[in-house]
Amino acid sequence: MTEKSFQDYYPDQWSHCYGCGRLNEHGHQIKSYWDEETGETTATFHPKDHHIAIPGYVYGGLIASLIDCHGTGSAAAAAHQAAGHDLEGTKPLFRFVTASLHVDYVKPTPLGPPLDLRGTIKEVKGRKVVVEITLSVEGEITARGEVIAVQVPDHWSPIDGEKE
Repeated sequence: MTEKSFQDYYPDQWSHCYGCGRLNEHGHQIKSYWDEETGETTATFHPKDHHIAIPGYVYGGLIASLIDCHGTGSAAAAAHQAAGHDLEGTKPLFRFVTASLHVDYVKPTPLGPPLDLRGTIKEVKGRKVVVEITLSVEGEITARGEVIAVQVPDHWSPIDGEKE
């Protein structure tokens, strides 16, 4: 049996994101996990030929999207853990959205090989989590990012974005 990703714990109403929503058949469906050995979060994405910027290289917007969604998934898992909850427990996984996204493109990212993301939780404070992320190809870092994620307020409706 395969380990469930952070995103697999999102309730259905929070699972439509283009980057990480398991219910979005057209999206990237990124899956994030804990690396028990390092304490980092990890995800792997296999870009397709249409994720092109210029021949041979990945589109930068895809890279930002992957860093964004890996960051919010990592934030949700870190906050859940900080609150003393187990992913397999009865409490639903907290849902986070991006308050700030910063990406530095270190070098062009080749199109073809898998993209490896690694996240380090830098801060968990109240409803805010800061995650630093690297994106690597074959062991070489091609982008770095920082995601400041905030927990979705209880009153926010996932259906229409309005207060209930």
